[in-house]
Amino acid sequence: MAIATKPAPGKDAASSVRVEIFDQAYNLRGSDPEYILKLAEYVDGKMRAVAEQTHTVDTVRLAVLAALNIADEYHLLKRNQDSGTVEYLKRANNLANALDEVLREKHKAG
Repeated sequence: MAIATKPAPGKDAASSVRVEIFDQAYNLRGSDPEYILKLAEYVDGKMRAVAEQTHTVDTVRLAVLAALNIADEYHLLKRNQDSGTVEYLKRANNLANALDEVLREKHKAG
């Protein structure tokens, strides 16, 4: 369960957001309460999935295992993105070279 609240008058633009992650309440601050809620729900889901798989009740251990799962997802996505970027740059370079060749031939002919 998560509840977003507005900042007190005179405070900065960050909102206070109350979230529950694995039955523990946290008050978090940020400029986008909906995003904070979404992150909290994601972490809560990861912790619950790890709890089901490991059958452990140690919340610190669950939090570390959930964090490792999230870090693994992040690094796999980053690796795929980096790989895609390299492929994109290779294609762009090949296309630029082909265009340069066509322009050189056109310049010679014209």
